[in-house]
Amino acid sequence: MRLEKKRVLVVGMARSGIAAAELLLRHGAVPVLSDMKTEEAFGDQLNHLKDTTCEFRLGENSVSLLDETDILMISPGVPIDAPVVKAAKEKSMPVIGELELAYSLLNGDVLALSGTNGKTTTTTLLGKIFENAGRITHVAGNIGYPLSSVAMSAKKEDVSVVEVSSFQLESIKTFHPHVAALLNITEDHLNRHGTMAQYIKLKQRIFENQTADDFAVLNADDPVLVKMADKLKGQVAFFSRTQQLEQGAFVKDGKIVWQWKGETVSVCGADQILIPGPHNLENALAATAMACAMGVPAPVIRHTLMSFTGVEHRIEKVRVFQGVSYINDSKGTNVDSTIKAVQSMKAPTVIILGGYDKHTDFMPLCKEIVASPNISYAVVMGQTASQIKAQLTEAGFDAIVSATDMADAIDQSRSLAVSGGNVLLSPACASFDMFKDFEQRGEIFKELVKQLS
Repeated sequence: MRLEKKRVLVVGMARSGIAAAELLLRHGAVPVLSDMKTEEAFGDQLNHLKDTTCEFRLGENSVSLLDETDILMISPGVPIDAPVVKAAKEKSMPVIGELELAYSLLNGDVLALSGTNGKTTTTTLLGKIFENAGRITHVAGNIGYPLSSVAMSAKKEDVSVVEVSSFQLESIKTFHPHVAALLNITEDHLNRHGTMAQYIKLKQRIFENQTADDFAVLNADDPVLVKMADKLKGQVAFFSRTQQLEQGAFVKDGKIVWQWKGETVSVCGADQILIPGPHNLENALAATAMACAMGVPAPVIRHTLMSFTGVEHRIEKVRVFQGVSYINDSKGTNVDSTIKAVQSMKAPTVIILGGYDKHTDFMPLCKEIVASPNISYAVVMGQTASQIKAQLTEAGFDAIVSATDMADAIDQSRSLAVSGGNVLLSPACASFDMFKDFEQRGEIFKELVKQLS
């Protein structure tokens, strides 16, 4: 796509929109900045764009700006069925997402990961593997660092490891990772996508432009993903925590192995992975499969698996206070993610639940809490508090306390926790009812915990 002197309407001026505007400027376009928020609401976030050719049209109706522009660029937060997208398509105007824009201008190898849970941990782990292999590595995408920022400087010999969300996959056209993985699929984002069938269809798009020279990595323990295998053009490499495979990454005699075209490589003991929990073994297997597909030597993968400590906001121990471990799992933004956190607890635990309503059924989580020997109390807060409380009660769990905000939730949890036990923030919900994002929610939790005295 030719961008020089093109007027590009950039809708959605969060991190991705800002990075896209910077990239468009680099390639000679005229970004027209659009957002529902006014310029004053952004504070100083956009100040560095004021002395450029960017046009500020913040707080205006984005549909009305289409007559003055050549291309529409949407941030991930803008749905593909938004009025501005529909209007642009009616005008036969090119519509491009931030991920697609960045990819079209990106140099170097591209690997991509998606799935309902485990994306950030696996993306970060895989990036660390390539760093340890001596490659200049960019970890980007839905992880919080837009791919557009990488496209500003990446070179041909670099590698980009990209976390991709279903929101981003809505608007791809040519996005083509050489190695792509789907880790798992469980119910999430139905408030945007409507049905599970549509959510699954969008996730599968990560493989859409692959060829027989590429690799598609799938979780053999997820029946939804197993069904996809026959539809894909790339070479399918499965990974499994529970079964031995003819080809792929799996556990054999207590060791992670990679088996491909008659060759078997032993990586390390499954119990030598530093990050805890069965879900993290799955993440390690996925990263191993992707790295091996790219020819990374086993000793490099082994060293990384044995030294990687995990990511912020994912089962992150914040502090031990009066014998109680306070654990930040603010990245637990859906039911399946929080189930994995519950399964990782090995002592009496008070769990903090609740947040923004994504039209989720919490019953699978409630049943897991009832079955767990380690969840002693649930503290509920936010928009979904009453729904979670009702479903917990229906499942047979009645040790429930309501809280008004995060500080109250921590105070309530502190009074309920026992020495040697845990307080776990794992909301099973998005954060938008009370916080800017899950990072802010986690940071506030950590700050309040550190202030306990």
